[in-house]
Order: sequence, then C-alpha cells, then structure tokens
Amino acid sequence: MAELSGHGLTVIRGDRCLFEGVDFALKTGELLIVEGPNGSGKTTMLRAIAGLIDTDEGTLRWNDTNVKRIRQSFHGDLVWMAHRPGFKGDLTLMENLRFEAGLRKMDMSAAERHLTRLGVAAVTGIPFRALSAGQQRRVALARLIMAQARLWLMDEPFTNLDTAGQNLVLEALQEHLHEGGMCVMATHRQFELDAPMHRIRLQ
Repeated sequence: MAELSGHGLTVIRGDRCLFEGVDFALKTGELLIVEGPNGSGKTTMLRAIAGLIDTDEGTLRWNDTNVKRIRQSFHGDLVWMAHRPGFKGDLTLMENLRFEAGLRKMDMSAAERHLTRLGVAAVTGIPFRALSAGQQRRVALARLIMAQARLWLMDEPFTNLDTAGQNLVLEALQEHLHEGGMCVMATHRQFELDAPMHRIRLQ
C-alpha cells in the first residue's frame, strides 16, 4: 500500500489550470520526481502536498487517510527544502537550527557532524544573511537531514550548488531513501539513484 498518494489533484489559478487530474502513489524508499517547464505548477504541486494551498479537486492521502483529517500529524512527518531557505537573516546558522529544533523533532546531537560533512562547520557563528547562496543551500540541506521526518519535499534542491554540493544532495537523498524515507522532488536535473523512481510531468 502506498504511504503517500494523490488522486485527481487539480489546481486552477484565475482562468488557468496549472495541472488537472494528477495521480501518484509513493511507498517507503521511493522518490517521485515532478517535471515540467517553468510555470507548469511544480512548486504549486509541492505546496499542495505540504498543505500550504488547497487543491480545487482531488484528495491527498497519507497511510490511506485523507490528509485533511490528520493535518497535524502529517505535517510532523514532512520537511520541505524550498527555493528560499526560510531562515532568519540576523540569527547565526546554529541559532537558526536551534530555533527550528524548538518547533519540530531534530537530531541536534549530530549537528556538528552534518555541518562538517556539508562544508559549513566553519561558518556556524556568522549571521545567516552573510552566507553565500551556496552555503545557505547547504544549511537548508542540513536541516532536512537533521529533521526526523519520513517525507522530504525538495523544490529544485540543486539550485546555487556547485558539483560537490549537488553530489551531497544526492548522497543525503540516497541515504534517506535507504533508511525508509520518501521524497517528492521538483527538478530539471537528470540523475540516477539506487532507489525506485517515479515521474509525473506537468505541462
């Protein structure tokens, strides 16, 4: 049985239908890639899954239960890596992560190890706004890894990352899936993983 599934998902904005009748099913250890040109609704699809917007039609189910009935527990099971990191610019990297840890389950005991692996351990005391775009993306990836969430939502996670940073994203994702996690990713980038991968294309 699919842990996460969408049935007939439709979103209309004004007189334009971004996507219509989208179906998908995702099981433990699987990746769903949302493809399509700019403006096709990829980010909107992720926002709908995250519950930030309502779909005009269709249902989203988590463990075979309508997400609308279990919104709070579903949100506790997901973490989102969006275009914007969503951190507070005046706080340091570590202050931001500690703030996040007050809102959700996060493995702060492993923070130093993850930040070292991601190449940002040397900038933990710097205000977040002073970090480069690539460093900010690496911190967002650290939050994703440290969050104890089964479902990852990743919106163009390779943006502003060099080749080494992009490889870190793939390594982290591979580990997450092998450990029984799931992921929905909107991306233009082509890549291979040792995990079941599904695709939906928006027009």
